[in-house]
Amino acid sequence: MKPIDILIPDEFRVYFEQDDGVVKYPDPLLRKVAKPIQRITPDLEHLIDHMMRVMKRAKGIGLAAPQVGSPIRLIIIAPKDQKPRVILNPQVLERYGEQTGLEGCLSIPQLFGDVKRPKEIVLRGINRHGKPIRLHLEGDPARIALHEIDHLDGILFIDRAIRETLRWEHPNQDDEEESV
Repeated sequence: MKPIDILIPDEFRVYFEQDDGVVKYPDPLLRKVAKPIQRITPDLEHLIDHMMRVMKRAKGIGLAAPQVGSPIRLIIIAPKDQKPRVILNPQVLERYGEQTGLEGCLSIPQLFGDVKRPKEIVLRGINRHGKPIRLHLEGDPARIALHEIDHLDGILFIDRAIRETLRWEHPNQDDEEESV
């Protein structure tokens, strides 16, 4: 998959200049493949706590470590009405079906577009306590996990989006989009 470049309209540049703890496009870190986590350390625990705070403050529903400047294989997924899940070294084992849905990204604020992804996935990884986990995710949780795993591989949602659906939107308090 060939990464695409986008031109940020002048009226949206202010969102890219906000210091909210999220690495913004076009930072080259977002295009790097993240390294596997070898062991759980106090620094890793601090990073997870930091990511939780950043994601919550930004009203995100997912976050990958490269988005906060750490090129390691760590994601957090937080679908609406579910407890956030920390997954280290996630690997997709199985993919089923297809869904197309609207996505945004905390690293590319105010840009949205439709992305086609599997409807269900089975993934494995390690939780924050070092225990192996296996998850079956369907619908939005699957979409969020795949979006965040893409970040670990240097892939942005704009690379997978249906091009003609990409659109810039100003924030609106009445109808806020969610970004992962």
